[in-house]
Amino acid sequence: MLAADNDGRMCARCLRDQRDQFRTPPMELRNEFWATDDFRAAFESRHIGRVFKVYRNHPRHLQLFGKALNQELLGRWLGLTQTQVSRLENSRAPEQNLKTLQNYARILHIPQSLLWFDLPGQSRVAARARIPSKTSGNETLSQDSILIANTGMDTVELLKRVRTSDVDAATIDALSITVEQLCCDYASVDARHLVIAGRDWLGKVTELLNGKLSLTQHRDILSNAGMLALLVGCLEYDLGDARAAEATRRMALELGRESGETGVVGWAHEMLAWFHLTSGNYRAALAAAESGIQAAGSHSVAVQLHAQQAKAYARMGEAEQVHAALEHGRELLDRLPFPDRPDNHFVVDPDKFDFYAMDTYRVSGQDDLATRNAEEVIRRGTNPWGEPITPMRNAEAQLTLAVVAARKGAPEDATALGLEALRGDRQSRPSLLHAARELLNELKAYGPKPGTEFAEYLDDFKHTK
Repeated sequence: MLAADNDGRMCARCLRDQRDQFRTPPMELRNEFWATDDFRAAFESRHIGRVFKVYRNHPRHLQLFGKALNQELLGRWLGLTQTQVSRLENSRAPEQNLKTLQNYARILHIPQSLLWFDLPGQSRVAARARIPSKTSGNETLSQDSILIANTGMDTVELLKRVRTSDVDAATIDALSITVEQLCCDYASVDARHLVIAGRDWLGKVTELLNGKLSLTQHRDILSNAGMLALLVGCLEYDLGDARAAEATRRMALELGRESGETGVVGWAHEMLAWFHLTSGNYRAALAAAESGIQAAGSHSVAVQLHAQQAKAYARMGEAEQVHAALEHGRELLDRLPFPDRPDNHFVVDPDKFDFYAMDTYRVSGQDDLATRNAEEVIRRGTNPWGEPITPMRNAEAQLTLAVVAARKGAPEDATALGLEALRGDRQSRPSLLHAARELLNELKAYGPKPGTEFAEYLDDFKHTK
């Protein structure tokens, strides 16, 4: 007997029995099925397990069947066990394999427009640019209609957000110019002063985000915030505050993902590779660089990520891999246009790539190549009046020349070059310490006396903030 409020043809038990006999997921689900806050959050998280959980607990299933779909049924559709579904839903690390994700989305008939990856033969851009209309069924809609259809936001609220703003275009342009200049100042301005400026501008950006913005402005400001976070994180690491640097790096990564800026995402991975490299975690550095390469695509940061891989391989003694990584980086660099602002810390130009190659040559014992690159780094990084333009690169180049001098039997020259490198005003402490330890090891081959002065200064340097 049916309940009084059940206007269907089957009782709840029969419906549940029918549910359990489903061999495949329903194919034709209305747009309203996917337009829930829970689904929106799940898709934004880029975690397929969370999508599974929302799908199983959808109100439609509760209404039709009296309870959520169980993990065993979903697993049967997906070719998984109940345990595997549970693991996917509750794992902190989301599934990353593209083919696996595509297979799950295809089986559950998830619309391309909602996914964070492309299905074979489809495009997220195209899926969001063409949405069936009520009249023709294939009419290209306005951008406002596209946004409404894909966000589920109230029409009036959305249109206000699209069209109105408390910030004018000139303010956004000024912010972008300022952020770029701060990134260009990284090489020469005192890190203690620059980090204060960077944090101050992050505060200003936060104030802008609290105001009324158009969607385009919101994205642009998030992108600038991501670049500022990258800059501040690098400076914090240069100053020896690794914990703060990692927290800031993670913030930059999230801002990059939220704004859709692959460059910001790539640089966040590059920073992690740098952190691991200077800490001696070479395999972790390789993994971080590979993640960045996958995320960055053809962005110039991929060149530096290949260079970081080469540096890690060099320290692991894998010469063939060093060569391959440098070749990949060089090939990509040759395809890119020369940057408008090569002094920007977050762009890669031939000079910067040669600087990274210098490190790999020094570590792998290719002294002639290391010397050639180091001398060229210093030449390009010094103005006609003998003043350093790129003091951090110059310091590492001096340490490279010092290491080579020690290997060639000139410990006094090596000590002098090493001391000069550590006495510069603008320093990246972790990077300098990494190279300085190599020099100290070379000097130890001559006994305790020749390297005493350098060892004492290095010890003071390590404990000075």
